[in-house]
Amino acid sequence: MQQTIRINLKRLKTFLTYSKNYLRRNNPLKILKTEIVAGLKDALSINKKRKMIQYKLKYQMHQLNQMEKLIAQNNEHVFLKGNKFNEMR
Repeated sequence: MQQTIRINLKRLKTFLTYSKNYLRRNNPLKILKTEIVAGLKDALSINKKRKMIQYKLKYQMHQLNQMEKLIAQNNEHVFLKGNKFNEMR
């Protein structure tokens, strides 16, 4: 009986030691803290990202409009020039 209790206590001690070492290596509180900080940084910088995306979209639309104007100017068909080009698309 005493030997069984001693073995169980030894097993419990090794389990607790492994658990303690695991928690030291992979601290869940540190991981939680870093994830919260990363989430806050994303939430606070979302307005800046939105502005950057709007800028890129406006630039692409500007490029598209320039290409459409060039195509309309260099087209040999007179009826495609000007605003009617958008209707023909």
